[in-house]
Amino acid sequence: MTTYTPPSSGPRPTILGKLVIFLFILGCLYGAYWLYKKRATKPSVASSTTTAPSSPGTTSFGSEAPEAEIGIAYGTEKKLWLEWAAHEFANSDAGRKVRINLLPMGSLEGAQALLSGDQRITVWSPASSLYKETFVQDWSLKYSKPPIVKEDSLALTPMVFIIWNERYQAFQSKYGEMSFTTIASALGEPTGWEAIAKKPEWGLFKFGHTNPNASNSGLVTLVLMAYEHAKKTKNLMPADVVDAGFQQQLSTIEKAVTLSDSTGTMMREMVLKGPSAYDALFAYESVAIDYLKSAAGRWGELHVVYPRLNMWNDNPYYIIDAPWTTPDQRKAAEAFLDFLMSDRVQQQALVHGFRPGNPSVPVIFPNSPFVAYQRFGLRNDLGNMCENPRGDVVNNLLASWQRAR
Repeated sequence: MTTYTPPSSGPRPTILGKLVIFLFILGCLYGAYWLYKKRATKPSVASSTTTAPSSPGTTSFGSEAPEAEIGIAYGTEKKLWLEWAAHEFANSDAGRKVRINLLPMGSLEGAQALLSGDQRITVWSPASSLYKETFVQDWSLKYSKPPIVKEDSLALTPMVFIIWNERYQAFQSKYGEMSFTTIASALGEPTGWEAIAKKPEWGLFKFGHTNPNASNSGLVTLVLMAYEHAKKTKNLMPADVVDAGFQQQLSTIEKAVTLSDSTGTMMREMVLKGPSAYDALFAYESVAIDYLKSAAGRWGELHVVYPRLNMWNDNPYYIIDAPWTTPDQRKAAEAFLDFLMSDRVQQQALVHGFRPGNPSVPVIFPNSPFVAYQRFGLRNDLGNMCENPRGDVVNNLLASWQRAR
């Protein structure tokens, strides 16, 4: 009897074929094991320092294979000028082998990032030196040494009220001047512009400044509120901050104000959206200058008003002596500082509304914005300038602001 054998479905593998398949499977298993071991033994980052992911808006300039790479945490009000300067530096002899990473951060945000150990930062360039004392104290407690190896003031700009011209005329007719006292009165009007100027279609009075916990201009706003209420220009004390009258005014303003984390973002929103977003802001003069012309083509003209008591924002450049920085990085940071203080680069700062930090560069000349934009309210001469208060006063102001919010 013959046994039936079903037909084969295909050719059977040879001994050599079986060996090839076995080696292929063995190789896959080894590769998977190697990847697992590599991940399991990867060293962790030390807890004392961290490297944060790139900030939104970070821009880099210079060599792809640099001898030194530096990161500059800067206030966004300097964005256009610093990006231009970094590009020019990359094409100079001093900058050909340097890579610069510009990290846009609020002034206080930059200080807090350094204290948290952000290894990207070699230079901290806030809008002013107002928070310097507090930062140095906090750094010295953590590292037992001063944080700053070299510093200079890049450019100066005061604070201004920025308001749509039509609304400024109505505001002035009602209150006589623009100050924090009259701003508080306008914000306290339950019917807004109807009570101020018989313009109910304008809605409520809308005022903005930046967040004092993140942005220098917001912190300066609080300081100038306190100086105005205390009627002095120096020696602001904790007693001035806890004064009942000041606390009431602060509460009235801060419960109604619109906050932003960035001065530049806030000014841009005012110009894009017009009076529906803001009637008035308190911000840097330089930011106002950058937007005066573009605003006129959208919603009418803006008007700049200087407060009776003001403060300089000196835009310092602090080279940081951090555990993660190298001598080559500090040398590159110094080279970029020298470039920023040169006459040509300082003249470009003036184009963006800053008053040059280099005293050899003039402010008043035929094409200067302080001549061309006088009709918007710009002026070179300012009123009384206030001094930076002590760190404990700044901390009390921030605590009072938190409670008022």
